[in-house]
Amino acid sequence: MAKDYYAILGVSKSASEDEIKKAFRRAAHEHHPDKGGDASKFKDINEAYQILGDKKKRSTYDQFGSAAFENGGGGAGGFGGGFGGFDFGGAGFDPNQFGDLGDVLGEMFGFGGGAKRNRGRDIETEVNLTFKESVFGVTKTIELYRTSLCSVCKGDGAEPGTALETCGDCKGEGRVRQATRTMFGTMQTVVACATCHGKGKKPKTPCKHCKGFGAEKRDVSVTVGIPAGIDNGAVLQVQGEGEVPDHGGQAGDLFLRIRVKQDTTFQREGQTIFSTMYVPISTLALGGKIQVETVDGAETHTLSSGTGSGEELVLQGKGVPGRSGRRGDHIVRVEADIPDKLTKEQKALLEQLKEQGL
Repeated sequence: MAKDYYAILGVSKSASEDEIKKAFRRAAHEHHPDKGGDASKFKDINEAYQILGDKKKRSTYDQFGSAAFENGGGGAGGFGGGFGGFDFGGAGFDPNQFGDLGDVLGEMFGFGGGAKRNRGRDIETEVNLTFKESVFGVTKTIELYRTSLCSVCKGDGAEPGTALETCGDCKGEGRVRQATRTMFGTMQTVVACATCHGKGKKPKTPCKHCKGFGAEKRDVSVTVGIPAGIDNGAVLQVQGEGEVPDHGGQAGDLFLRIRVKQDTTFQREGQTIFSTMYVPISTLALGGKIQVETVDGAETHTLSSGTGSGEELVLQGKGVPGRSGRRGDHIVRVEADIPDKLTKEQKALLEQLKEQGL
């Protein structure tokens, strides 16, 4: 019977490789028998992905349909007869040979040799910045208490001055075969050696400081460059500055949540900076020079006569840098500075102006 592989994965015929991959992962998890799904449906999903996930097989399928892969027709490795294309027998099953399918099967059945699990934990902390630091960028030193490489053995787990020896369990290969019972029967899987943790070598004399784990909890200082233009609430990812796993492996990442302190003078919307400046009534009426405070420092600007209270002065290129490095604008709202108290002379002068209709 002809099968509609696109319908099985729930994608259109124009779906991209990434869309097909995501649809496969979602459907495989949803219909896995161990999670209450249907075994037949699960098999169809895997079959569909083996075809649509391969450019050549997908092209053949688009031309001739699923019949091209049935009854030993090639392409799909004999999917017409079930999972004939997979070596689930005694020859050893390495899920990595199946790419994304291997990843999903590894998640479901515990395959993968621990390679993906041998990664340190990600950590998160907050970094406080002033307004100007967020505009121009800054270098910050972050103090952390995290799992890091052992300060004595530097991560190899061996007592200094002693050697590493070949692991007897895996004969130095770092991998061993393991039988796993699944819905498809017993599978021979290749996993990381539990004795040497996939290294092929182990300490002859374990490090006394870390007990051979190669890692320890300690205080560390991490210097991080905060990019110009970063906004409040942004999260900055610093790769490899998270915790390291025991027995070696890839360090996790450090995530910095940015907190920008409110400024009494400046506010920000995107790349634009806003501020308000109070100017004497006489300067608004007659015009004149004013000192405007910007993030770059004080600057002198000239107001034309008859400037109204509430008008805006646009300072181009004095705002926040964008990704291209080009800065936005700084908009200054000009307001009349009306004093709370007046001297007798000021009152007299204003009375005269009032009589003149001003």
